[in-house]
Amino acid sequence: MGPRRRHGDVIPIRDTSQGATFAVRVQPRARKNAIVGELGDALKLALTAPPIEGRANEACIAFLAEFLKVARSSITITAGQSSRSKVVRVRGLTAAEVADRLQTAMDEPRGFPARRTS
Repeated sequence: MGPRRRHGDVIPIRDTSQGATFAVRVQPRARKNAIVGELGDALKLALTAPPIEGRANEACIAFLAEFLKVARSSITITAGQSSRSKVVRVRGLTAAEVADRLQTAMDEPRGFPARRTS
């Protein structure tokens, strides 16, 4: 059975034995890193990184790890390595916890801009 949207869920998020999974749609080469909304059943992310040599995938992992407050090693792209449409798995959080954190971002008027870390 596929993921189901409950009232208030921003996107479908599924609990699996290996963690919570959800779809993302990446817009590379954006002006800033941010959650910009939903596109169908996917969370739409704007990322400044270009889609070459895995940079956009790394930026996606780093952005989600910071936003969800988990280690980068807890975020895995399980499908769509070379596509803008990806499936992400988060170890250590339930689907409900991920949904709560994403809902908080969607309630912000301009999304969640990632802080620069260097």
